[in-house]
Amino acid sequence: MNYLYQAIQRCPRVAVYGTLKHGHRNHHWLGGADMLGQDCLTAITLYDLGPYPGAKLMPSTGVLVEVYAIDAERLARLDELEDYLHHSPTEGMYDRAVLATSHGDAWCYLYNPAVEEASLIRRGEW
Repeated sequence: MNYLYQAIQRCPRVAVYGTLKHGHRNHHWLGGADMLGQDCLTAITLYDLGPYPGAKLMPSTGVLVEVYAIDAERLARLDELEDYLHHSPTEGMYDRAVLATSHGDAWCYLYNPAVEEASLIRRGEW
């Protein structure tokens, strides 16, 4: 759990782009976190994976995200949902990286597997 507290000290925000957004099925995993606002990130590209999207760290015309203030407990829940493995980040379903947003730096979950079979989401919003 110490890694979570170090991660939160480094960055106490998360930027979400898919099922974690307000009104979507996994938003409850944020558990009442304060939404700081929206932003459009050009550092990531979205792919349609069927029931959810995945972001790759590749330039785009912009992906609409919601930015939330979080604590270590919420980050732990999100890591669980996204199958983030802190001891081996490239082996889980998602890795996470700190990206600049208009609300300050925020963690963003990045999809690890290949996306050759997935459709690119050109409009920047899933």
